[in-house]
Amino acid sequence: MEWIEKLDGNVIVSDADGKIIYMNERALAAYEKDGGRDLIGRDLLECHSEASRKKIMEIMTSGKKNVYTIEKRGKKKIIYQSPWFADGIFRGITELSLEIPFEMPHFIRE
Repeated sequence: MEWIEKLDGNVIVSDADGKIIYMNERALAAYEKDGGRDLIGRDLLECHSEASRKKIMEIMTSGKKNVYTIEKRGKKKIIYQSPWFADGIFRGITELSLEIPFEMPHFIRE
């Protein structure tokens, strides 16, 4: 799945226990100062603040996604955190971080 590796955004995937099992090239580069490839195998909870740990635990227990935007270093991003399932069983969390324009068209389609 080369497209995920080359995606112009971060992709991080954990297993059901919160262990990081995948980071695409962009995520590895973005988190190089924090360990990059060495983050694979680490617990998501260890890598986040208390408030973020609570949100991660909520996603894991409720199965509901968490979506928001941030502004950091002059860039606006959408953060999309969602549980992933296989055969109807919770298997972990995916996080997509994609840069978006500050002003963006919005369309209503029916």
